[in-house]
Amino acid sequence: MKYYIIAGEASGDLHGSNLIKAIFAKDTNAQIRCWGGDQMEKAGGTLVKHYKEMAFMGFLEVIANLNTIFKNIKFCKKDIESYNPDVIIFIDYSGFNLRIASWARKNGYRTNYYISPQIWASREGRIKNIKRDIDAMYVILPFEKEFYEKKHNYPVHFVGHPLIDAIDQIAFSPEEEFRNAHSLDSKKPIIALLPGSRKQEVQQMLDQMLRLIPLFSEYQFVIAGAPSLDLDFYAPFLKNYPVKLIPNKTYELLSHSYAALVTSGTATLETALLKVPQVVCYKGNWISYQIAKRIITLDYISLVNLIMGKEVVKELIQGDLTTKNLKKELSKILDGPAREAQLKAYQELEIKLGGKGASEHAAGLIIENV
Repeated sequence: MKYYIIAGEASGDLHGSNLIKAIFAKDTNAQIRCWGGDQMEKAGGTLVKHYKEMAFMGFLEVIANLNTIFKNIKFCKKDIESYNPDVIIFIDYSGFNLRIASWARKNGYRTNYYISPQIWASREGRIKNIKRDIDAMYVILPFEKEFYEKKHNYPVHFVGHPLIDAIDQIAFSPEEEFRNAHSLDSKKPIIALLPGSRKQEVQQMLDQMLRLIPLFSEYQFVIAGAPSLDLDFYAPFLKNYPVKLIPNKTYELLSHSYAALVTSGTATLETALLKVPQVVCYKGNWISYQIAKRIITLDYISLVNLIMGKEVVKELIQGDLTTKNLKKELSKILDGPAREAQLKAYQELEIKLGGKGASEHAAGLIIENV
């Protein structure tokens, strides 16, 4: 069977790669063409376009790159027509994918969506298009099933969260070996800095995070370099602070970290699943933020708090993201009841996410429903 998979971000590349592996395990004659990244290509997909060419963040950034986005949409439609897949699988990346889904439905293609657009957070009216254009939806957050089925009378499949499997598959090196390999201090506990995976995010977040270094001299701070960004991009940030950069090893870095400062997004959940106490940070372009806060209806921005339905991790957003507040909240999770409370809540979080096997479950349903 022929599959066409579209992912547009680093997290989609990760989950898409595990989905591809699961499809090949169940369909040995599978042919897979994809938009994504290095991991999806390594898993066996024929890569059409890399997500690095498509990662635009915020309303203003999207507007500034509309010409590129429309060219990508046009190219994608032509490529699908040429390939003529049995099923198109969309992975998150809703702004792009829902446009392709509308066209695909009109042209008679089978459409499956793995990892739902976050319409429960904003622009809920998109449910109308999802009902019209998507044949089957596979959700990874427990509250999404109730949202779709009870609120919108649209049946979906809850398959569990693929991050559990992704993390479980990794064999981490011993801490001493990891520290030696990256010239880290052998004694100082590590505080991981996860400033995001897009240039705009890192530019907004990293300098603010680095200002804490002189205030916590008994710890060492290490930046998790994103696979989507070149090492040269980080160079200006490294000149002014005694900080290490470790690219493309975020999970391993977190596995050896004592605490973390994390830009809101999938990374908050990854940090929680690796059992690292964290402070969640977010600061965007002022105009983009003003627009976003008027259309996003959630009480929280981090997946950890959304899934748990309460504040488990502290969120410092926009004006609240100051050096004073960061120092205060980081100090809380380095020792004492706040740290213990987070670690205890992480255990409950993993249970809520449904355990292992998300990729295999999704692959089986996709093949079955075509």
